[in-house]
Amino acid sequence: MPSDAQTAVSPAPAEDTARGERRRARRSRRYRWDVRFSPYALIAPFFLFFVAFGLFPLLYTGWASLHRVELGAPTEMEWVGLRNFSRLLDDDFFWNALRNTFTIGLLSTVPQLLMALGLAHLLNYRLRGSMFFRVAILTPYATSVAAATLVFVLMFSRTDHGLINWGLGLVGIDAVDWQNGDWTAQLAVSAIVIWRWTGYNALIYLAAMQAVPHDLYESAALDGASCWQQFLHVTVPSLRPTILFTCVVSTIGATQLFGEPLLFSQGASPTGGSDHQFQTLGLYLYEQGWFNQHLGRASAIAWTMFLILVLIGLLNWAVSRWIRKSA
Repeated sequence: MPSDAQTAVSPAPAEDTARGERRRARRSRRYRWDVRFSPYALIAPFFLFFVAFGLFPLLYTGWASLHRVELGAPTEMEWVGLRNFSRLLDDDFFWNALRNTFTIGLLSTVPQLLMALGLAHLLNYRLRGSMFFRVAILTPYATSVAAATLVFVLMFSRTDHGLINWGLGLVGIDAVDWQNGDWTAQLAVSAIVIWRWTGYNALIYLAAMQAVPHDLYESAALDGASCWQQFLHVTVPSLRPTILFTCVVSTIGATQLFGEPLLFSQGASPTGGSDHQFQTLGLYLYEQGWFNQHLGRASAIAWTMFLILVLIGLLNWAVSRWIRKSA
């Protein structure tokens, strides 16, 4: 027969079992919470910074665009409704900046993407030192806008030490006033953009090319297709989504072009040349807000640029949908 002491101690294992079950239940609950909420905690800093430095300025700029606000008194707002937007429709300088933005974007985007596609096709072959060439073409992208633009300013200088005019003189062509001409200034600014972004887009195309199945090239070779025909009928169709992506991103970048035309102008003037010949929307916004001190009009320009980017995004969505259906 068990003693009274043994009878009194016997419930202890049951209590230990109950405590162990509660401990396991708490651990299981914490594990479920960790699995469910940890991803949100990891991405929360991005959304906090986005709200603080992205969403709030966007909404505040939209509110300011409906008021007359001056840089000297940013808290004193006078309601004007859509007056700032309607004034843009009658502003010749705004339409000039919009036209310059479009032409510079066209002059820089088309050659840039064509050159990037060609470079990516060359790098897709097994070349010796291919890693070196991949890093080398990305070097312009890593170079600061200020350094690159100042070098190009010297290259396109009208004086005798300008490299471009020196080269033109060797073939008997007179020196060109690159900064003060309409098309010449836009070509010079476009050259800066092409130099900086061609390598970046080439690596994007290269990554997409390496994902194309080699069976397609082997089948095309068996059918007698040359390298050029393989590029046109195998590589390019396979890269259509990537080409569309780079076109949209380059268009967005061209719409926001600011640093290159600002530093290319003498004295870093926001007018974009003596006759506004290469003033972009970004420069016009900067001129209105920080030189003329009209923050309300600058906010309206910013929202106009935002609406243009929204239209570009909708066009991208429509074209992407059409490509998926055609494929």
